[in-house]
Amino acid sequence: MYVKKSSRIRHFYKKNHNERLSILQRFANLTSEEINTLKNLNTLDFNSANRMIENVVSTMPIPLGIATNFLINNKDYLIPMAIEEPSVIAAASSAAKLARISGGFIAQSSDPLMIGQIQLTKIKDLNKAKKEILKNKNELLILANQQDSILIQMGGGAKDIQVRILKTITGKMLIVHLIVDVRDAMGANIINTMSEKIAPLLEELSNGIVSLRIVSNLPIQRIVKATAIWQKELIGEQTVDHIIDAYAFALADPYRCATHNKGIMNGIDAVAIATGNDFRAIEAGAHAFASLNKKYKPLTKYYKNKSGDLVGEIELPLAFGIIGGITQSHPTAKINLKILNVKTSSELAQIIASVGLAQNFAALRALVNEGIQKGHMKLHSRNIAITAGAQNEIIDLVAQKMVKEKNISVQRAKELIKNYANS
Repeated sequence: MYVKKSSRIRHFYKKNHNERLSILQRFANLTSEEINTLKNLNTLDFNSANRMIENVVSTMPIPLGIATNFLINNKDYLIPMAIEEPSVIAAASSAAKLARISGGFIAQSSDPLMIGQIQLTKIKDLNKAKKEILKNKNELLILANQQDSILIQMGGGAKDIQVRILKTITGKMLIVHLIVDVRDAMGANIINTMSEKIAPLLEELSNGIVSLRIVSNLPIQRIVKATAIWQKELIGEQTVDHIIDAYAFALADPYRCATHNKGIMNGIDAVAIATGNDFRAIEAGAHAFASLNKKYKPLTKYYKNKSGDLVGEIELPLAFGIIGGITQSHPTAKINLKILNVKTSSELAQIIASVGLAQNFAALRALVNEGIQKGHMKLHSRNIAITAGAQNEIIDLVAQKMVKEKNISVQRAKELIKNYANS
């Protein structure tokens, strides 16, 4: 008999390592070997790392945690997040718990279309070249699609050619956009391969010179949206008003907006890293999207519905993959994708957009109420104790004492360590 799995796990943060792994094993049907991989806090050996980058000397592990309570499109998810910053996972889990009451997150995404850019310079007649390229669009698409027969079989492949005349500081140039449906891949490798393949024909058609042939990290046609409702009875009517005011602040002021969007990326980047995706490309695309209309704007927005509840929305381009790259070669990334149990790259993008929205709501809620530092520093107290020199069981004693005193500092931690050593 099928039993619906729930991500609503009571006191997950209070459980020890083995208890957490046991819950995860049951939820995601992990094998004993996969659990042992997660138990090993240094899972990437030298040979594996050395194949990924150059000049390897070691690895630098990042803590991997699980965000609970997420209900997205009526499906429960436990979400792996790799991040070193305290309070992020706790905040996302709390926001998701509150959103569950109203049905969780509703997310949708467009087709996974990516853009390859081919730069053509030294063209005498730009308009004639543009017309010639568009007249031969089908030939260019056929040539591009010869590079990956499997992608074509899966319904993907090069779908369109677009041409722009661009005025630059070195003169006008022609920019060709190759639009490719990359299916479940992030898409950079196939985009670059296709772009390089059609470049010689583009030179011939335009009587120009090809320079760059590269994927764009602003996938404007690969858009993901997510929405959630937080009931005013749960968070307070004053909090609803204050969060909307905070959104208005970010909408009007780029200095605040940068920090507003950074909070969103705390959640998005953490899942990107956990699943072996390129968080740098995601960051670039998100911030470029926020600036498209010549003004840097928030990636989320907030307003009241007819009941006076808070509605949060997020919209941004997300180029995530579940095949290719280190998503399949990094042992922990493979396990994390299994925990998520995603079937398509679009589903993964919808999850991640929901995490970004949850993270942003949680940050704003903290800011407009007790301030960001109260919860953050409470969770950061153990790091402060370690920085001051605490070891073993003294770490928790010092952290708990500082939190109780509301005096979380290295100086106070050193005083407490000395006191415990003398007692």
